[in-house]
Amino acid sequence: MNKHRTAGALLLLASALIPFAAQAAEKPKVRAVTAFVQLDRARYREQVQETLVVLRRAKAVYEQVGYEVQSLRISTQPFPQYTRGLTMDEILTFFRELDTLAKKEGFDAAIGPAMLRDQDDPLQASLLGAILQSTNLSGSLVVAGEDGVYWNAVRTAAGLIKHWSENSPGGITNFNFAATAMVPPYTPFYPGSYHLGEGKRFAVALQSANVVAEALAASPDFEDARDALAVALGGHARAVEAIALQIEQETGWKYEGIDLSPAPLKDVSIGAAIEGLTRARFGSVGTMTAAALITDVLRDLPVKHAGYSGLMVPVLEDAVLAQRWSEGTISLDALLAYSAVCGTGLDTVPLPGDVTVEQLERIIGDMASLAVKLRKPLSARLMPVRGKKAGDKTEFNDPFLVNAEIQPLR
Repeated sequence: MNKHRTAGALLLLASALIPFAAQAAEKPKVRAVTAFVQLDRARYREQVQETLVVLRRAKAVYEQVGYEVQSLRISTQPFPQYTRGLTMDEILTFFRELDTLAKKEGFDAAIGPAMLRDQDDPLQASLLGAILQSTNLSGSLVVAGEDGVYWNAVRTAAGLIKHWSENSPGGITNFNFAATAMVPPYTPFYPGSYHLGEGKRFAVALQSANVVAEALAASPDFEDARDALAVALGGHARAVEAIALQIEQETGWKYEGIDLSPAPLKDVSIGAAIEGLTRARFGSVGTMTAAALITDVLRDLPVKHAGYSGLMVPVLEDAVLAQRWSEGTISLDALLAYSAVCGTGLDTVPLPGDVTVEQLERIIGDMASLAVKLRKPLSARLMPVRGKKAGDKTEFNDPFLVNAEIQPLR
């Protein structure tokens, strides 16, 4: 069978699978199709154009069968690997040019972690600080791995977060940074996305909080909810994967999997989905069980998994979670507890502007310690707001963020 005939068969398979997903009012959205590129500074513009051909083809095919694609993304190997020998000014100029290209061509870009291991040069983190502050690029620091917590990286990450909170508008640069622990390469979600291979690979991230909400709301109990969610998400996951395999056949780019984490977006709320099952506010008894149930279903779906593939609880990206945070129903400790059975750790958490570097170290250290203990991917995206104290409301002016009342650190 030739390549085009195989691709057509996969597209027919994807179309056939969709009606069996769930009788949902809406399909999940594809949050991102993320390509992984071994960036060569001398020919990066050519590489970007080659990659966009693949990404735009993927977008077209997904949308042909009704899956809206929200973003196209390009992630690189850790940036210190392709900026060796450059001065600070040359590095900043290069990344500003990459950022300008991303805006022009309509893609997001992540430049990988500044530090992969505890012995890596912390000066690279200082470079990351300057790069992210002057661009819209995303980046990260790895603060834990199979060999334990990387305390030098923890301290460095805390210092960066504090610096950005005081030196970027409203501290918004922290939205594009994550301290990551045990997060594998080829994760399609940002900002902790990177790779260590040869490139020419891609992965898919879903935004399926709406599908989860519909499945859980129609379920009278946890047992029925598990079955309903497996049916609702399973058909869509297989359809999305069939299309990814078509793209692999057409382009020769290797498919690395789907991150099934049901990402929310403001009013498309995973908090509301869980409340539809528990019939109580997020943070009440039963929330832990619901979080575990969703993650268990996701991890049992018979597709190739990438990234976190667990429940996401991003406080400031979800209208219901932001409200529950404002009410004090959920806290840092509660989010860490739920992280034991779900996906991402501490995501878009608003903090008082007077949080100290030492307190940030402890927060990141708690997340990293949990990730190492449980051998699972977690991250911290913390957002202190300069001049704001407990009881004040954040004032982010960003299409992806919901504002919430800041809670005291305990």
